[in-house]
Amino acid sequence: MQRFTVAVLVKNQFGVLNRVTSMFRRRRFNISALSVSETESAEFSRITVLFDGDRAGEQQLINQLYKLPDVCSIKELGGDESFSAELVLIKLRNIPAVRDEILAAGEAFGADTVDYSRDSIMFRLTAEPRKIDDFINLMRDYDILEICRTGVISLERGASTIRKITNY
Repeated sequence: MQRFTVAVLVKNQFGVLNRVTSMFRRRRFNISALSVSETESAEFSRITVLFDGDRAGEQQLINQLYKLPDVCSIKELGGDESFSAELVLIKLRNIPAVRDEILAAGEAFGADTVDYSRDSIMFRLTAEPRKIDDFINLMRDYDILEICRTGVISLERGASTIRKITNY
């Protein structure tokens, strides 16, 4: 199995997200991460999907997505041609015996301490997905109270944009 990141530019209308994600379900792709937001124009939304599958299935999925009337453009993102990032908030139990270790690990990863109380410490880290995975795995040595992670967002490097390849 390979991991794919696909950006889908859609018309910003009611029900579009459901139609797009239903296509993944029908093709039996499990979505690992999903983010949706308006673009530079309120007329469009950008859906970024991270999923696992094989190359043939991924291409078939893209072909099927193009058949949806609200899909304007699709761009596969990955490798050195794009930049991806995620945001994670992670709350840990503030235990005096390991407090310095927790704070040092957060600092080493460049995480911001956004909440500190007698009982808990919360970090915010914005980074590439692999770095987020590494940070979470390191923090598993401590008492994690909660994790909230956004979906991956990704843009192609350089001047090229998703709107240059359109279906509308």
